[in-house]
Amino acid sequence: MCKLFIDADPALWQSATHSLRIDGMVTSVRLENYFWQILEEIARRDGMNTAQMITRLYHESIAAGHDLGNFTSFLRVCALRYQALQLSGDIPTSLEVAIGSLDGESLVGQQGATRANQVH
Repeated sequence: MCKLFIDADPALWQSATHSLRIDGMVTSVRLENYFWQILEEIARRDGMNTAQMITRLYHESIAAGHDLGNFTSFLRVCALRYQALQLSGDIPTSLEVAIGSLDGESLVGQQGATRANQVH
């Protein structure tokens, strides 16, 4: 089992800091390169660069009433959730399908029902 992880490219877990501007304020986000790759893929699917997509996530999260005290952790979870939704078939693997074109409310509802069924 460990061989699958140990033989990964070490560059994937090296961190990189990206600076971006959200509402006129410059902020820096430090993530492992692998997370940056996933976030870049998500952004490309919707015709945005990574900074634009992160800014949009920030605004939508604030509008939803979330406390983003640990925004970097939020971005990691977004990247992992994206991959999990692809694996489950809820998000098409085709990069031609924009994430914004998907019915997010329906997907969240389906996942909640699936989790409830797994518990019982």
